[in-house]
Amino acid sequence: MSSAASGSDQSVTAATPSTLDRWSGTIALAGFILVATAQASNQILARGLAGSVPPFSLAFFRWGIIAVGLAPLAFAEIRDGRIPLAKNLWLILAAGCMGMFLCGGPVYIAGAHTSAIHIALIMGLSPITVLLISAALRIEHIGPLQWLGTALALAGALLIISGGRWQALFELEAASGDGLVVIAMLGWSGYTLLQWRVATGASLLARISLFAAAGALCSLPPAIWEMVSRPADVFNAKAFASYVFSGIVPGLIAYGGFAWLAGRYGSVRTSLVLYLGPVASALLSFAILGEPPTLMHLVGGLLILGGVWASLRK
Repeated sequence: MSSAASGSDQSVTAATPSTLDRWSGTIALAGFILVATAQASNQILARGLAGSVPPFSLAFFRWGIIAVGLAPLAFAEIRDGRIPLAKNLWLILAAGCMGMFLCGGPVYIAGAHTSAIHIALIMGLSPITVLLISAALRIEHIGPLQWLGTALALAGALLIISGGRWQALFELEAASGDGLVVIAMLGWSGYTLLQWRVATGASLLARISLFAAAGALCSLPPAIWEMVSRPADVFNAKAFASYVFSGIVPGLIAYGGFAWLAGRYGSVRTSLVLYLGPVASALLSFAILGEPPTLMHLVGGLLILGGVWASLRK
């Protein structure tokens, strides 16, 4: 009897790790999909609003909600000395300006002139840009595979922006929408390089609270101008709903989810969200906005994603 019971116990014990591994994999996949979808929803919002909600007011309230939502973490780490404000103040302002201000209002302005898929694919160039800046500053060496990835991604971006008409790269119409997204992408790349040098002993979410506060502060002057010149557009039910949505879904949920994935699975595996983002954006764009991806998007997107994959290889 005891032998049979012992065998049964061993069977249950042996089965448990497999079951846990299966659940862990399911949770990880769900987490990656959720974070990628939450991040992509900001591009859908930019396109869906198409200028109906003033862009810098939207950015100000979005970053303000994120800053306030994560403020308890920031205050706790400031109190514990993990975030020395005096030493990091200018770096926090610079990171907030590049990552939050440039990736706020300009993206919402671009949504009135270019598609959500364009926005997602151009923003997907950020890892390539970070790599090139790192190489220029001699922070990181670029090998042959990474140069190939850079070339592929650049070709994909130019194909998407031009729509296959290379002369369009020099036309004002092309620059008005996609050009703003390029500026936002460059800002995000600078933020990516800088944010890891700010209060390195602090948690990611505590630092994001401070960066978001800086981004809201940078967005405040143009937001005030919008509030004065277009009060009916800034203060209405539709605008309020967009502020809440942008602060919670592509804000607290996206950043919190990314931090959780990075803490559980490491930064390298979490970077896989980069590949899911454009896919999520394309699906959401088709389902919500009725904007299906074209052959140009598919070819350009494959070039960009392949380039990013190659650039992340050693």
